[in-house]
Amino acid sequence: MNLEQKMKKRIDKPILITIWVLLLLATMPLTAIAAQGKLIAAENVTIKLDAKDVQLTDPVRVMSGRLYLPVAQLSKMFGAQVNWDQDNEEATIHTEYGDRIVLGNGVPVVYFNGTRYVMDAFPFLVEGRMYIPLRDTAELLHAKVSWNEEERIARLETVPMAVVTEQFGLTEISKQVDSSNDELLERNGLDSKISIDPGTKLRVVIPSIFSHEAEPFTEEDRLLLAKITQVEAGNESYESQLAVANVILNRVRDSRFPKTIRDVIYSGKQFPPAHNGLLDRSVPKANALRTAKDALNGKNNVEDAVYFYNPNVTKGTFWSSLTVVDTVGSHRFAK
Repeated sequence: MNLEQKMKKRIDKPILITIWVLLLLATMPLTAIAAQGKLIAAENVTIKLDAKDVQLTDPVRVMSGRLYLPVAQLSKMFGAQVNWDQDNEEATIHTEYGDRIVLGNGVPVVYFNGTRYVMDAFPFLVEGRMYIPLRDTAELLHAKVSWNEEERIARLETVPMAVVTEQFGLTEISKQVDSSNDELLERNGLDSKISIDPGTKLRVVIPSIFSHEAEPFTEEDRLLLAKITQVEAGNESYESQLAVANVILNRVRDSRFPKTIRDVIYSGKQFPPAHNGLLDRSVPKANALRTAKDALNGKNNVEDAVYFYNPNVTKGTFWSSLTVVDTVGSHRFAK
């Protein structure tokens, strides 16, 4: 569902308090409102950075049980720089400690120093601003986050890099920050076989999403997905192209269909362009390439749909027997 379709409504203070009891606690069950993915402008919330109140120019928001702040404001709080790619709706953050974070609108996968990780929340756009999940992003910015549900305060704490000395090496630093040598080496892109000399500075915040590395895909997969998307819906909107790409990925995850993108596209009769030469001659445009990347990174606007068809062209008892998940552009998407 598009963000514009999500319901916005004011709620009474007692209900809001109930929601905030669960805020930022990933292990707790979501409230009914949060579980439905509704967007809420949070009231009476204080953000503190290193014990000082932060004055925000945009409202704090809540969606799916997570606290969100605008990417520009959160990044600025930690001395990071943000570049915005309007065409791909991506924000690239260059942190004070030299890390690179790439976040996409509606995309649950974040790129961190070139490695892909899955967040349990996703960025979204509101009034031209990208909002990003506070906890995940703050950890990537090398900070700690805590939430006081009674005072309704989110506390952010910057964490300095640790410095290796003759008496205080990797093992001692690991113990101090309650981590492991391997985790710190991975976090800093270091090889265990290389000696860590005194004076070396180490990043010590291990983001929780590091335990959720995204499933890999190849450039061949992305290009093929973009090509079939271009052929099937190249003249339609980004949302239509995203839906087509996700039908293929939904099939890969469905036991009734082949297990690879290539086999899904080239087997059966759902995709005639794969058999008449159109797919081989397809040259995907920028929108189709973006669509394929976003879909492979988990942005799905037709969950469970494994068929799509144009009702003005395709008719019959099989198609009418399907359950329509959504209609996007000229196609119906069904299961």
